[in-house]
Amino acid sequence: MKLDTLVFDIETQNFFTDPDVGWDNYAALKISVVGVYSYIEDRYYCYEENEMDKLAELFSDARRIVGFSMNRYDIPVLNQYFQRLKDAPRLWEMERVDLLEEIEMATGSRISLDRLAGANLGLSKTHHGSEAGALYREGKMEELKEYCVNDVKLTKELYDLYRKQNFLMVPSKKTGGVEKVEFANLAITPSLL
Repeated sequence: MKLDTLVFDIETQNFFTDPDVGWDNYAALKISVVGVYSYIEDRYYCYEENEMDKLAELFSDARRIVGFSMNRYDIPVLNQYFQRLKDAPRLWEMERVDLLEEIEMATGSRISLDRLAGANLGLSKTHHGSEAGALYREGKMEELKEYCVNDVKLTKELYDLYRKQNFLMVPSKKTGGVEKVEFANLAITPSLL
């Protein structure tokens, strides 16, 4: 059986800056939706908080997970849910490609998904992360799901470029221009997307 590569992004009902949460209190964050792309199935999915068991099944068939700032945010939040499930996948033990972390290691600075997508794809995000909680509270679940899946699409297209050309164009905070950033240590197994 060929193991999958999944690109994913989560949105939460609340955030660290909320009065009842507090900074770095991942246990207090509640998932609203998780968007996922499966390379094997060539399909996008979106799961709500009450569907974490189905999401865990999908992740159980993955060898590699891909995201944007997933090591700092998405994985710690998702782990809070997966740890409650029997036989849930161990995300920290999977092969991971965090595009933001790759860029930060190469350049020493961070960048937004919106700016990176603009520089490489000519596309932009449909919403900003700070709007996700409001969409959830207002009951705009379809709009929230579309936003989350759009972020997954942007991340997937950036990851495809990253794999194909071994570089990304990254807007520079220092110069204001766009710089070609190569990833010399790119270790992608050819048989594994």
